[in-house]
Formats: sequence, C-alpha cells, structure tokens
Amino acid sequence: MAGKKIYQLLVNEEDARACRDIPDSACTKVPKNFVLVLISQILLSLGDALTSPKTVLTWLMTVVGAPAAMVAWLVPIRESGSMLPQLAIGAWVRRYAIRKTFWIAGSIIQGSCVVAMAFAVSQWRGVAAGSAIIGLLVLFSLGRGLCSVAMKDVQGKTVPKGQRGQLTGIAGTVSGVLTLLVSFWLVAQEPDSLWVYLVLLIAAGLLWFSAAVVFSQVQEQPGETAGGANALQQAWQNVSLLKTDAHFRQFVLCRALLLGSALVTPFLVLLAQQQHSTGQTLGWFLVSASLASALSTFIWGKMADRSSRNVIIIAAGLALLGCAVLALLHMLLQQVALIGYLLLFLLLSIGHAGVRVGRKTYLLDMASGNKRTDYVSVSNSLIGVLLLVVGAISSAIAWWSLLAVLWFFTATSLAGLLYAFKLTDVSKSG
Repeated sequence: MAGKKIYQLLVNEEDARACRDIPDSACTKVPKNFVLVLISQILLSLGDALTSPKTVLTWLMTVVGAPAAMVAWLVPIRESGSMLPQLAIGAWVRRYAIRKTFWIAGSIIQGSCVVAMAFAVSQWRGVAAGSAIIGLLVLFSLGRGLCSVAMKDVQGKTVPKGQRGQLTGIAGTVSGVLTLLVSFWLVAQEPDSLWVYLVLLIAAGLLWFSAAVVFSQVQEQPGETAGGANALQQAWQNVSLLKTDAHFRQFVLCRALLLGSALVTPFLVLLAQQQHSTGQTLGWFLVSASLASALSTFIWGKMADRSSRNVIIIAAGLALLGCAVLALLHMLLQQVALIGYLLLFLLLSIGHAGVRVGRKTYLLDMASGNKRTDYVSVSNSLIGVLLLVVGAISSAIAWWSLLAVLWFFTATSLAGLLYAFKLTDVSKSG
C-alpha cells in the first residue's frame, strides 16, 4: 500500500490510470514496480556520481600516484567498455523471458568492483594501484552494460508509456540532491586524503548491492524470446537494423552527433584548472554537476513524456550554446572567472541531462519487446565505438589547438540540433 501511495503522489493522476504499451496482466502491479524501479535507479545514479571517472576516480588516481597516461583512459573505458559488448549482450539477454536477473547481476558486479578498488588503493601505489583501478573498471563496465540492456527492457514491460520519463527525471533529481550534499562535504575535506576516497568507494559499493536487493522485488512479466539463436550471429543480424530501419538510423545519427554534450566538459574543467588550480575547484564542479541534475532532470522527464523529440531538440540547443560560448570566451579572453566556468559547466550539464533523458525515453517509446532490446544493444554498441573514435579525434585536435577542439564540438552540436528536427515524434503514438 505504501508503494501505491508514493506512486500516486509522484505520478500525474491521469497518467496513473493509464497502462499504455505494457501487458494488461502487469497493469495492477504498476504502482509497486514503479517505486521499486525508481528506488533502484536512485541508488544506481548516486553510486555513479560517487565514482565519476571525470572527478572522483581522476582525483583518486592522482592521490595514489598513478601515471597521467592511465588517468586518460578512465572515461573511455567506463563509457565505451559498457557499450561495446552490448551487441552480444543484447542478443544473449533477449533469449530469456525474465530479464531482471541480468540487471541484478550487473549491479552486483559494479558494487564488487568499486569495493575491490578501495581495497587495491589501500594496499598499492603508483602503477600497481592504477593498473588495478583500470582492470576493475573494465569489469565494472561489463556489469554496467548488463544493467543498461536489461533496465530498458524491464522498464518497458513494467512502467507504462507516459510515465517513463517521469521515473527517469525523479531518479535523477533525487540522486542529484543527495550528490549535492556529498559534494558540499567533499569541498570541506582535504582533497589529498586517501580515506575520503575509500569512504566514497565503499559507500558506492553498498549502494549497488542495495539496488540489486530492491530490484529483485520487481514483478516482471515474461517477455518475448528469440529462440536458440547464437548470440554473436544474432548480434550481427541486428546490425542490419541500421540499413533497413530508417527511423532507428536517424535516431542513432542524432545521438552520435550530440556526443559533444558530454565530451566537451573535460576540456572546460581543464581550462578552469589551468587558471584556478586550487584544491576546492574540482569540488565546486561536483556541486555544479549535482545542481544540474537536481534542478533539471525531473523537468526533462516530465517534458519527455509529452514529447521526447522536443526534449532532445531543446537540450541540443543548450549544448550548442554552451559549446559556442566556451569557445568564444577562450578565443577572446585571457582569463575567465571561476564562476563563469561553473555557470557554463552547469549549462552544459543541464543540456547533457536533457539529451540523456530525451534519447532514453525516445528509445523506450520507439519500440517494444525484443525490438526494443535490439535497438538498445545496437545503438549502444555503435555509440561505444564512436566514443572512442570521437575521443581520439578530439584528443588529436587538442594536441594542435584547444580552441579548435571547442569549435569542433560546437559544429557537431549544431549538426545534432539540426538532425533532431528530423526525428519523428514517438511519445504520443500508440
């Protein structure tokens, strides 16, 4: 009953009476499932924030004396490592009627890896500690990939159309507020104290373990299965969706062009560190990121349930604005105040949050059943490859000119915005 009351408080009354795009047999279980998936998402998002490769893991690598070359691999491994295997993972997962087990396993893998990181850095230093973090991050990313594929399918079967964006938005807002509290605590700490990072890693591990326990209570209806097809063979067959499904191809192209909303922020932080290299600077960036999530994700989620296409368009516009202003400031001014960088970081973070909520909701609403699983695995695997490619291109450009890389992401964001207008509005269909 408590779950039903929470559900009614969170979800619009009109939406709460609808069971769009899910089996009729699952309709009565929607309130409980909504709350369970929401809590799991909040725990997962908070764990992600406490182990961010752009902030926490980068600082940790520096504290333990790992080489800078190792630090450069954190973001590509975390993001691409969870996406690249998803063609095979998606084809494997789709053979099973109940898929929440894969999410539970992925959450346990992630929690175990971050706890193991805490043990490794408490024992080793330098290359040994860095190698342990990198190796565990590879395994962590595989668990993250399992969760990504399974969550979209389970959520598609348990949360009705019109409520999925709200769920994502509420989870992002709550985890953002909690991360904001942790961020203020971090600002007050000594940034080179190893115990701070051990506390963060162990706490994150416990969050993932708790999420697995909560998610195990979700009542999932059996879904479609693909028979006994070989996973890799089925994966290669799924790639043909890019050729045969124009709607899906447009979505993937738009998502690829908007990668800059995430990849430009490390360059912004780099510029800020060059001009404002105090121990608290990075802590304030964590505060800014938390504020962006807390202030915007819920709003993005509500908007995405009305039109995920419009959310992608608006968020792409914000990302474009942030990239362009950053490039102009770097081109015209010798020195930018820290507050200027923080505000731009906030703008880009809000834009990126909108891109994420919009494209997740768009993908959920675009298909159902095994087709949804295929869409997720193909698009994520392709984006994983493109992350490495775009990362390599931006890295090469940055060797030549940091300003050029900012204009590069401005150009790709503009192309992504223009392409977003070509997307079909899927949120109100069906």
